[in-house]
Amino acid sequence: MSSFRFVDLFAGIGGFHATLGAVNGGTLAMASEIDAPAAAIYAQNWNEAPEGDIIPLTEETMAVPEHEVLSAGFPCQPFSKSGFQRGINEARGTLFFNILRILQERKPPVVMLENVRNLAGPRHRETWATIVRLMQEAGYKVSTRPTVFSPHFLPPELGGRPQIRDRVFIMATYVGDPERARALSPNEPLVPRAAVGKWNPDEWDIFKTPIGPEQRPLVQPDHEVVRIDEYRLSEADSYVIDVWADFVARLRNKGVSKLPGFPIWADEFVHLDSLEIGEDVPTWKADFLRKNATFYTEHRDVIDPWLRAHRNLQDLPASRRKLEWQAQSTEALRDTVMHLRPSGLRAKRPTYLPALVAITQTSILGARGRRISPREAARLQGLPDWFGFDGQRDALTYKQLGNGVNVGAASFMLRTHVEQDADLIAETSPATAQAILSAPRNPDEALAEPERLGRAA
Repeated sequence: MSSFRFVDLFAGIGGFHATLGAVNGGTLAMASEIDAPAAAIYAQNWNEAPEGDIIPLTEETMAVPEHEVLSAGFPCQPFSKSGFQRGINEARGTLFFNILRILQERKPPVVMLENVRNLAGPRHRETWATIVRLMQEAGYKVSTRPTVFSPHFLPPELGGRPQIRDRVFIMATYVGDPERARALSPNEPLVPRAAVGKWNPDEWDIFKTPIGPEQRPLVQPDHEVVRIDEYRLSEADSYVIDVWADFVARLRNKGVSKLPGFPIWADEFVHLDSLEIGEDVPTWKADFLRKNATFYTEHRDVIDPWLRAHRNLQDLPASRRKLEWQAQSTEALRDTVMHLRPSGLRAKRPTYLPALVAITQTSILGARGRRISPREAARLQGLPDWFGFDGQRDALTYKQLGNGVNVGAASFMLRTHVEQDADLIAETSPATAQAILSAPRNPDEALAEPERLGRAA
């Protein structure tokens, strides 16, 4: 028997569905997603075809059915400063207004919204204040300060993942009267942006730390990667890495234990005595040029032979003649996780990965000589290995995963919020509070049983 119904708005491929469907008694009332490829993957995995829009209707009709939990990874459109003083009309025409209208009419006891970190930034203070005020006017207790959290702060036993993915979570509870909502709304975020409990995020190891229902590391053995040749590096990319790997090796052989933290730009290797900086050069760039010249002057006995060995880097495009070393004491370049960016080759320790973005910047596993696979990217978002992307181009899969909500982070936010507001939620839906609090703390446990989520294995 259903304990609560949830709606999954701006659903993508279903990260919130994985979060809420994993709770005993949680059943989908409606999903909405306008992107056709994402909706197809949602339907493939959750046996439910999303609606095309959350309110494809007239002003008098509400298409979203009754429910107890509303979740939405809504796009954030800047609110007009000129309209800031005009009450609810300032939000009209934005997608948040559609969510607000649902809250006003359906009054779900629990609301879980997710957005990019920029929503909490200084440029969007008015946007944030407007969202909070309108939700309070609709009768919702909601923190006046944004909650920013990343899945790498969670230990694996709570569904954490080795990915730095800061997102804003807006958790709200329906309490009825706007005055009561304002009085109960705290002035602190739901959780701090910090590691949970005694967990140390530096303990992550993408090659060793077990995650997920089957307790496998994030990185697959190469023999398990389907179509692995498609993820191998091209000759051009391999050559770039070989050149810079030689650079790091020569410095290590010289006894250089600490590489510079500033971007190394081979095009700016000049002796300090020959350095000329024009008066029109910005301060930040002048500092950058001095640091590179100082580094070159100190290590030219290693750098000059390296340049000669590689034809003065003339076979590398300008964007590949830069190295950003963020791997601290990692011994060799091939031991790092790399990204080929417009700003150069960036190297990081193989602990946690940056947020998933476009396929052109998909993380490169130096020890494997390939990019992360779609399955590894899905694991980063907390999706189980049975979650499929059948018949879809990898570029779309990476895009959908990059736009999705992380299951572990969302589950942690949901449980923490309900723990804090259990009595308030019980005023309107005691079954919802009880179901969420009785669910496993680690969503991976529930996701190991796909039949619990209304999906055949």
